[in-house]
Amino acid sequence: MTAQSSRTAGSVSSSSVAAGPVTTGPVTLVGGGPGAAELLTVAAVTALAQADVVLFDRLAPSDDLASLAPQATLIDVGKRAGSHPVSQTGIEELMVEHALAGKRVVRLKGGDPYVFGRGSEEVLACHRNGIAVTVISGVTSALAVPAAAGIPLTHRGISHAFTVISGHAPLTDNELEGLTLLGSTIVVLMGVGTLPTLSQGLLRHGMSAEMPVAIIERGFSATQRTTVSTLSAVLADAAAAGVRSPAVLVVGEVVRLAYSGDAAAEDLVARAAEFAGTD
Repeated sequence: MTAQSSRTAGSVSSSSVAAGPVTTGPVTLVGGGPGAAELLTVAAVTALAQADVVLFDRLAPSDDLASLAPQATLIDVGKRAGSHPVSQTGIEELMVEHALAGKRVVRLKGGDPYVFGRGSEEVLACHRNGIAVTVISGVTSALAVPAAAGIPLTHRGISHAFTVISGHAPLTDNELEGLTLLGSTIVVLMGVGTLPTLSQGLLRHGMSAEMPVAIIERGFSATQRTTVSTLSAVLADAAAAGVRSPAVLVVGEVVRLAYSGDAAAEDLVARAAEFAGTD
């Protein structure tokens, strides 16, 4: 069977349900990583190759799906800011309906299904309907995108921990205070829209105005771009640069260690000496 073209999800057609008894198909939640096909795991590639139906997100690696899932019907269920053509409930219903029709279903998600991916909700939907479900972890953009920009999340003598937060909604004062007191690297996913409340909240709770901030847009794409600023200046700098989602934000001293991959060796050595910790 050849791969069918991508389509926007709707109700499952009656022709997709075979006549007579049907064995329920399995569902596999696949973490697609930050969008680059080469960062798919071996398990993810295997699941896609065996799939009859793939429901994929906007930030999942979809450019090569026709070759990665040659037997599958490809269904675009991606959400964009202010535009949700298929609701979360609708996605879960599609997964269940195709699985009950005997199809091997892959739910392809960006990043990792269990890192702000609503994967646990989809697993529960399968459990409620007696459908076997497997979760394949993916490379989360919280780790991969800063690395692509040359930013380590931890460094001896600078930061021994990092916290990953969702910027989908503003943080509470207690959360902001906690982040400030931790003194660790902060990684924010989906945080462009709430950058004003985040930056002002961290300043209000005592974080240094000179704390470095990096905004990495469109990680692993040909148009990846990093804007480096400070906590006090990041709003103005982001506006001047025209920063847009998708982007990963990094707040912390580790941003000073960022390198582009083409720096002269002596520059990297000097920077390493500056931030060298003790054994």
